[in-house]
Amino acid sequence: MIRPENILLVRTDRIGDVILSLPLAEAIKKEFPECKITFLVKSYTLDLVNAHPFIDEVLTLDEKDNTPTIFSNVKKIKSKNFDSCIIVYPTFRIAFILFLTHIKNRIGTGYRSYSFFFTKKIYEHRKYAELHELQYNMNLLKVFGIEKQIALGEVDFYIQISEAAKKEVQQFFLENEIDGSRPFIIVHPGSGGSAVDLPIAKMKELVRNLLNLNVTVLITGSKSEKEICQALVLNENTINAAGRFSLSTLIALIDGSLMFISNSTGPLHIAAALKKYVIGFYPKINACSVRRWGPFTKKKTIYEPPIDCNNCTRKQCEQLHCMETISVDEVFANIKKNYMLLQKNGDF
Repeated sequence: MIRPENILLVRTDRIGDVILSLPLAEAIKKEFPECKITFLVKSYTLDLVNAHPFIDEVLTLDEKDNTPTIFSNVKKIKSKNFDSCIIVYPTFRIAFILFLTHIKNRIGTGYRSYSFFFTKKIYEHRKYAELHELQYNMNLLKVFGIEKQIALGEVDFYIQISEAAKKEVQQFFLENEIDGSRPFIIVHPGSGGSAVDLPIAKMKELVRNLLNLNVTVLITGSKSEKEICQALVLNENTINAAGRFSLSTLIALIDGSLMFISNSTGPLHIAAALKKYVIGFYPKINACSVRRWGPFTKKKTIYEPPIDCNNCTRKQCEQLHCMETISVDEVFANIKKNYMLLQKNGDF
């Protein structure tokens, strides 16, 4: 069994991916309290790991034109003298960079053509979605003798909310004359292409129903999603906030919300990690299914197409318009029920 003393956790992809890797740090630190834990992430996900109580240091990946640079990353990583690293979800280039660092214990999947770059391999096919992504990540710790089963509601992600970000949210509310005494619900209509989305017409219908509640609806998204988000602005109580926030400010905004509604996307995992009630829309495609990528929380309701299909692919899902079959009336009925429950419990 390997006993790490100075370990690097590598997760250099997107927001949801990083969030679902964070519990590894706590599991390692509790088993090996003296072990130094460093996290390597892309610069745009840095706010997810900053000030995490079980992460001792954070490194950001050097990139040029969105491609990891080899020699600068190798130099940076080698200078830290790691004895072990876990490449949670590798690409060829990331695996090659870690190979060049000569870290003694390099742990990763055994099912890639470049898995020979790793010294310790875990043989699990994630593409079949037999487990949740978080559970696949935790299984990488078996090489350290850590075999931890985690259940919904029994894991913390320790995402921190900065005071500066809270002030930015307050300033946004002032600039847009948003009544801070009203609860607000966030609707995030895009997914950055990571899944097949609920059609925008359906999302617009849902927003129209939400306005029957005494809430403000904030529409969030990236800069490239401004036009999609603008289609959901129906009156003065719907605000298009696409492209307005840094990640740290978006985290603070979500923390102040009553509920978060979206397709399968990173901010949905932020909301779940912050223990918000979440509504998610997922296709039945294995690679982006709720079984693998659902928010890891009990405070959720997830909707999939009710049609019966086998071996679903993205092409088939889009051709059959599967996401069109989700009932907005059913979704809103559930939202209204939970809204009343949150109101009764004094959650706003």
